[in-house]
Amino acid sequence: MSHSRGFLTELELNLRAAYARAWVRIVGGNREPMWIAFEVILPIMTLSAYVFVYRVLNAPPEFTGFVVIGGMMLAFWLNVLWNMAAQLYWEKETGNLTHFLIAPISRMAILLGMALGGAVNTTLRAIAILVFGTYIFQVEYTIGDPFTAMLIFILTLVALYALGMLFSSLFLLYGREAWHTANLFQEPVFFVSGFYFPVNLLPFWIQVAASILPITFGLDGIRNVLINGAQLDGVYVHILVLLLFIAILLPLARWGLAYMERLAKKEGRLTLRWI
Repeated sequence: MSHSRGFLTELELNLRAAYARAWVRIVGGNREPMWIAFEVILPIMTLSAYVFVYRVLNAPPEFTGFVVIGGMMLAFWLNVLWNMAAQLYWEKETGNLTHFLIAPISRMAILLGMALGGAVNTTLRAIAILVFGTYIFQVEYTIGDPFTAMLIFILTLVALYALGMLFSSLFLLYGREAWHTANLFQEPVFFVSGFYFPVNLLPFWIQVAASILPITFGLDGIRNVLINGAQLDGVYVHILVLLLFIAILLPLARWGLAYMERLAKKEGRLTLRWI
């Protein structure tokens, strides 16, 4: 009985920690309305460049929908890369990481709260981008199964935030090297993942390289359902691959955080030592 009560107490403590981190992220991210405006207007301007290029080239009308949906999902990718992956590194630079490590809670609970708070903020901005982009560019959708689209969207978010948790350990362990590497690969990821065009238009070997990222399958699956009218049987491969990503990335993220904690306790440092 006491063991059960102890488990519930630990679970409640971690849930409270996740809620606290999510609340801070939500309130802090929306305390200045001008930030929200810029985070919607600037992506729309980026989308406009691709839309006008496609229209000048007389590309099929569905390419405009590809761009708008890609811009919506791009908001989640950037949130995962910078507001999740780099968060522990930033906390270390500002001196707050010590409090996270000595707190009697799981580091996964802290990152879960960050993920939930970031997902709420990013979802609001992504919906605004989708609505304004659809209205401005007069995008027409051929929605196959909205429940399938929602399932792919949720699985993509879970896989992305699991990847962000894994990256958070790498950013912390490798420091500025990981930061510069992420900057280096940012634009190539935009290209190979097909944020602004269907990834199946790329050469085969580039598609293979892009398949290591869950956003590639999630984005392609959502587009197939919303624009091409695909049903569940047309995107079941995307769903299976996203589930595989989740099954791999979540344990890796847990291992990375545990390794970081062991390194801090055993050697008194949070970075890898290069010899």
